Amino acid sequence: MTLLKGLGTGLCLTVICLLAAPKVKADEWNQKTFITFSGPVEVPGVGQHVLSAGTYMFKLLDSPSDRHIVQILSPDGTHVYTTILTIPNFRLKTTDKTVITFRERPAGEPESLKAWFYPGREWGDHFVYERSRAIQLAEETNETVLSTPVALASTPVEALKTAPIEAVTPAGDTVDTAQVVQAPPAPAVVAAAAPAATPAPVEVASLPETSSDLGLIGLCGLMLLSAGFLVSVFVKKPV
Repeated sequence: MTLLKGLGTGLCLTVICLLAAPKVKADEWNQKTFITFSGPVEVPGVGQHVLSAGTYMFKLLDSPSDRHIVQILSPDGTHVYTTILTIPNFRLKTTDKTVITFRERPAGEPESLKAWFYPGREWGDHFVYERSRAIQLAEETNETVLSTPVALASTPVEALKTAPIEAVTPAGDTVDTAQVVQAPPAPAVVAAAAPAATPAPVEVASLPETSSDLGLIGLCGLMLLSAGFLVSVFVKKPV
């Protein structure tokens, strides 16, 4: 009975894990996050531009290489309040909690949404405002603000993927977006190993040539003739 009870508990835990896994993966993919605002917040994008205090769902809708499309919805996901164009923004230190940053506004004005970082991610989303509003925010907050010259209110969501993005300074000048978003650190440059030195050619000294064998052959011939002459002398001598 104890064995059967243990197996039953194990199977139940396995089923729970299997049911939970798809949700975790989905949240990781679209970074679905529930955020509660204690006061009104100004947001950019296509749709409502001021959210009242309450809980909202943030979700990544699409992520082309150099920009993201973020949606803010009701907690149950049935109503889309706004669809926002963002630029990926790098941070050196990740956190285990969601981080939302704002631009401080004058007293009585809602804070302006600036960036959103998902837990454990180095990349976050820096929000882009329509140019006319970005100029006002830059002047009010004394910060450079990401902007787009397209009219967001009448721009289809699909068109946001190709909308131009720039940045405006408090003085109203247009500058590169690199002055607003943090680029990832450059990879360390590894010095290329020096090619192995080519060994110097080794010069092999040639051996001296030996003298000709003709002299030795001639000497041997003379010795043989002498030996033959002596033999003939002894043969002819009478006994």
